[in-house]
Amino acid sequence: MPRVVDHEERRRELAEAAWRVILREGVEGVSVRNVAAEAGWSVGALRHYFGTKEELLAGAARLVVERVTGRFERGRYEGPPREAVRRMLCEVLPLDDERRVEARVWLAFAAHSLVDPRVAEEHELVFDGMRELCRLIVRRLSEDGLLVSGAGDEEEAARLHALVDGLALHGLLGRLGSEEMLAALDAHLAAIIAEPGEGGAGRGQEPRVNRGRAPGGPS
Repeated sequence: MPRVVDHEERRRELAEAAWRVILREGVEGVSVRNVAAEAGWSVGALRHYFGTKEELLAGAARLVVERVTGRFERGRYEGPPREAVRRMLCEVLPLDDERRVEARVWLAFAAHSLVDPRVAEEHELVFDGMRELCRLIVRRLSEDGLLVSGAGDEEEAARLHALVDGLALHGLLGRLGSEEMLAALDAHLAAIIAEPGEGGAGRGQEPRVNRGRAPGGPS
């Protein structure tokens, strides 16, 4: 009986090989030949999945999104609103080896996007996904009367996104440890999110932001 080939798994395997090249040599080190060698594939076999360097970079960027989204889909975010939102945002902070590698790939794309418009397009996949997650979080908090800030939802989402990106960057550079990143995140969430019953916030209803799964992830 012929062997069934999992093409999606093959694509992930090649994208992971591209990650290893990026982590070792930077985005500029990615080529069809280099990634094929890293994966132990022939160039011809790799081109069946990714025909060009640009397609490889797109696959590498989408793997970051896929990994983070997968954690959101597997997770459950219940409990008080601040705790639920904290757990969501911790999915994208470099708090363990897996998330640290993802963040390093994200940073490599971010840095190279300044000089390469093609890489900038791929970096937008990750950036836009994180911005949309922050929008969803803030929108649901606002709808449930749990958002303390007087700023508009879009402005508050931009602040939250900037905070998370900044914490990730400082964590990768070794300027902040895990406890310091979490302390800064906790301080910000305490300033913008009222728990139900605090100062009349929440109107006595369970906040939708922490019902079951996360509202979404990078996409």
